Amino acid sequence: MSITMTERAAEQVRRSLVRRGKGEGLRLGVRTSGCSGKAYVLEFVDVIEPDDQVFENHGVKVIVDSKSLLFLDGTELDYGREGLNEGFRFNNPNVKGQCGCGESFTI
Repeated sequence: MSITMTERAAEQVRRSLVRRGKGEGLRLGVRTSGCSGKAYVLEFVDVIEPDDQVFENHGVKVIVDSKSLLFLDGTELDYGREGLNEGFRFNNPNVKGQCGCGESFTI
């Protein structure tokens, strides 16, 4: 099982951790939400829990809990800009469909 991160995403996380002044890395998870069932959750991690899986890319840690990893295995986290919008993108090979607004997905 693995989670990867592009260099652009890693650089964005690194900058955010420096501005924040602390942190082990970025937690990637899923929660029940939206019209399609699941939504991505991103948050900074100060303490890595015993059941967390840690994936390091470009010197940045992505931390995933074991329950979320079932839905996220093989996901690549990217960061980009489209017009006036910028943010993280999730290239998840497990996704079977997503809602029209792109906020939630099904597996």
